[in-house]
Amino acid sequence: MNVTQDLSILSLVLNASAVVQVVMLLLGGVSFMSWYYIFRKWFAVKKAKQETEAFEHQFWSGGELNALYEAAAHRREQAGAMERIFEAGFREFAKLRSQKNLDPKDVIDGARRAMRATYQREVDAIDAHLSFLASVGSVSPYVGLFGTVWGIMHAFRGLSNVGQATLASVAPGIAEALVATAIGLFAAIPAVLAYNRFAHEIDRLSTRFESFMEEFSNILQRQMR
Repeated sequence: MNVTQDLSILSLVLNASAVVQVVMLLLGGVSFMSWYYIFRKWFAVKKAKQETEAFEHQFWSGGELNALYEAAAHRREQAGAMERIFEAGFREFAKLRSQKNLDPKDVIDGARRAMRATYQREVDAIDAHLSFLASVGSVSPYVGLFGTVWGIMHAFRGLSNVGQATLASVAPGIAEALVATAIGLFAAIPAVLAYNRFAHEIDRLSTRFESFMEEFSNILQRQMR
């Protein structure tokens, strides 16, 4: 085997030690899963933003709350996160308001609690699998580094049986080891970038949900007067 063959990527992977190959396989699988979640999360966040903007436009267009509630209750499974928050709050408001001798403050507080519970469930759903990307971004370089260290140790052990160490004999073993670090970085960098981007977008959505809950609570409070 010549040096050119030794330094081709495919040859380096196939001729690496068993431990380094396991590390490469693990990192390859993790990279594939991270890209799967990146695309899945991208579509989920984009859909959540579109649904939020559509409902906000509908809500602030001056329509009747009862009509909005009936529409939201009818299409609960297909509704967006903000629409479900609204539906939960108005349903609790209507139920408590129908009860006699109940303080108006308690009615508003009950509606807020219902919205807060739904808000938490919706944010958790949008936030799902984001921690996986964070873990991939933080752990993958170290896993790749472990493979590199192990590969270099294996290469130097092999040199102990060689009478004279030359660049041709050292380069393939070192290159095999460094491929593990390269694969680790390949898995980590997209995961970190995607995590930061999605975390920012989800924080913005959470802020919009919280602002809506406060504004809607004020509207309900005015209806109690």
